[in-house]
Amino acid sequence: MMIKEAIDAISIARQPIFDENRNVVAYELFNRSNARDSHTVASDISLALNAIVNNGSPIFTSSTDLFVHALHDGLAGPHWEFLDPKSVVVTVQTVSNHDPNQIANVATALEELRARGFRLCFNYAVVAPPYKAWQAFADFVKIDLAAVTVQQLKPLVAAINTRTPAIAIATKVETVEQFKQLKSLEVKRFQGYWFSVPEIIRPRVLAPSESWAIRLFNLVSKAAPIDDIEDCLKKDDALGVNLLRIINSAGFGLSQKVTSLRQAVMLIGYEKLVKWSALVLATSSSKKPSLLTSSSIVRGRMMELLAELDRPNLDPDTAFLIGLLSQVDAMLGCPLQSALDQLSLGDEITDALLNEGGNYGAMLTIAKACESDDESQFSRAFSKLNFTLRQINVAQMKALVWADSALST
Repeated sequence: MMIKEAIDAISIARQPIFDENRNVVAYELFNRSNARDSHTVASDISLALNAIVNNGSPIFTSSTDLFVHALHDGLAGPHWEFLDPKSVVVTVQTVSNHDPNQIANVATALEELRARGFRLCFNYAVVAPPYKAWQAFADFVKIDLAAVTVQQLKPLVAAINTRTPAIAIATKVETVEQFKQLKSLEVKRFQGYWFSVPEIIRPRVLAPSESWAIRLFNLVSKAAPIDDIEDCLKKDDALGVNLLRIINSAGFGLSQKVTSLRQAVMLIGYEKLVKWSALVLATSSSKKPSLLTSSSIVRGRMMELLAELDRPNLDPDTAFLIGLLSQVDAMLGCPLQSALDQLSLGDEITDALLNEGGNYGAMLTIAKACESDDESQFSRAFSKLNFTLRQINVAQMKALVWADSALST
């Protein structure tokens, strides 16, 4: 799946779905980065990635379902491996011209999604005879009030109840009269401006550079040594951050804290890493690395080199990860605490990033001070560590050369 559509910034709208007591039971996501009529497989993947890495606020909560859209060509793909089927409902449109061959082909993909545990939602056309193969798969069926007359409502609800096991969802509900009529027909789910207008949210998925995304995909496809994969992850901050966010997602179900990129690779395993790298490749960017990327990689490498001088008191892999994540709030466009909540990090790492606590925190302070020539900040941190001025200067120079080589690839 080679889809070149970078998604380092994405505008998403979510609209709640209510029960008959006006309690929110689900949210539906809409990609507003594209025009309404330019819905693509790539935009579906962008939406899915946001659902994956934003497991919780601001996308949805653990007590609500999440409705995401999928074109027929996007019903299969690696992104479904990382979504949590317990909370995700896949909305699928009916077939253009109701072509029986295409309906049959899509039915196979729908059956596979159901086997994974996903629930499915269709529009009301699914009750028509050509879609008999789909009807048993329906968990929800939408009734578009803008397209259905008042006289058609009662027989349509009856058809949904008799031909499918689905819960009907009335959409585009705009008046209290419509709500009352639908309740009298025992419709149980509602969506529309009378309840709530769509809320625009703008979560951010970091787009790795195309060159490093290709390199990662090639490495994991060939089951390369973990050292080579770790080195690749270190040289693109978006790769490392996105891997940590994936591991922290509900679909992955990790309970263990991560202390290094090497550990993250071992936890996700090669089989899932191949599928995740395919997603990364589909959404990589050809744009040049930012100054933010450069400084994060320099900090990580500098801290790694310093930690190598003080083994076993300091772990170089942990030191690198702290430096790499030292600007994760700016990368993700949110407060630092919120950014760290999206990652599964050990307490020592979190303390270093939030409070610059411990020896790793002092090393991070030194790395920052070297960038800004802040002598007072440098002196306070320097007194806590066992490094000479020469060791720090050499580490910084080596880190700059290493990062420059990585970012010019």
